[in-house]
Amino acid sequence: MATRYRFGNNELPHFITFAVVNWIDVFTREAYKEILLGSLKFCIENKGLRLHAWVIMSNHVHLIASAKEGVKLSDIMRDFKKYTSWQIIAAIKENLQESRKDWMLWMFKRAGSKNINNDVYQFWQQDNHPIELSTNLMMDQRLDYLHQNPVKAGIVTEAQHYKYSSAVDYYSDTDGLIPIHVIR
Repeated sequence: MATRYRFGNNELPHFITFAVVNWIDVFTREAYKEILLGSLKFCIENKGLRLHAWVIMSNHVHLIASAKEGVKLSDIMRDFKKYTSWQIIAAIKENLQESRKDWMLWMFKRAGSKNINNDVYQFWQQDNHPIELSTNLMMDQRLDYLHQNPVKAGIVTEAQHYKYSSAVDYYSDTDGLIPIHVIR
């Protein structure tokens, strides 16, 4: 699907949003969020990802990220989405306690059958919706939006109390679950 949103200068931070197909609430389960964390850490250590901020919500993810010199942010995101979709679908299949297993797999298969880019399943929506953050105002707005997402959703009353977010890195002296490059 063509979009007007494109990655710009790979070394500049981008606000990136990607969502599960049909906005399915997959990330209500901690095990599936842990797959995302592991993959983000791998991308930081091995693929040139510079992660500045992040949040995992029930059905979508927001990142502020850039890439090291000579690395394409679009390539990192493509590989991240491909790997995590495969891993999460496998985890859903293997999870004996997943009450929504049949329904979710049916929805992912249904979405995959409508997209020629997939073999069987489609987990993530096609687009990343990247926005290059070229000004301090844009950066501040997106950081606030990203970190306040769990507060606005009623999950926590203070952003830094949400476990699956970089808010703790920004609003306290504590390190979060993933090493980030804090933007001050």
